Amino acid sequence: MTTTIEVETSIPASRMFKAAVLEWHNLGPKIVPEHIKSIDHIHGDGSAGSIRQINFTPVLPFPFAKERLDSIDHNNFEVKNTTIEGGDVGTKLECMSTHSKFTPTSSGGCIVKVTTTFKVLPGVKPGDEEAKAKEGITKAIKATEAYLLSHPTICA
Repeated sequence: MTTTIEVETSIPASRMFKAAVLEWHNLGPKIVPEHIKSIDHIHGDGSAGSIRQINFTPVLPFPFAKERLDSIDHNNFEVKNTTIEGGDVGTKLECMSTHSKFTPTSSGGCIVKVTTTFKVLPGVKPGDEEAKAKEGITKAIKATEAYLLSHPTICA
């Protein structure tokens, strides 16, 4: 199953990519502290093959998710990740991957397009997780936009 969400922001693609991808381990807990407690690098230097663990607050139904960075394109502002452990993987999902692209707009901002592909485990009926995930992604993107607008030198 695949879902796609597009969110337009007033932030340039290069700055949004830097904040939401390259510096997310530092900025995520500041931008969405109600959801993200911390982000730890488990393996690698931020290039393809690197693994990070996102530790969530008790607000979410799972304590963490480990993501592997499958590919990163700094020139085209694209990143592909696979959740390898935690989150709903192993309990509701067999696998999950995400492709994010930050496309510049003529107004100077960007469109953040996030495509998530996942396979539900046999016997698990899809619930409202998809709607919750889309809502969470939208909130995180808009919170990142607001944070960058209020901190003009961050990721500039």
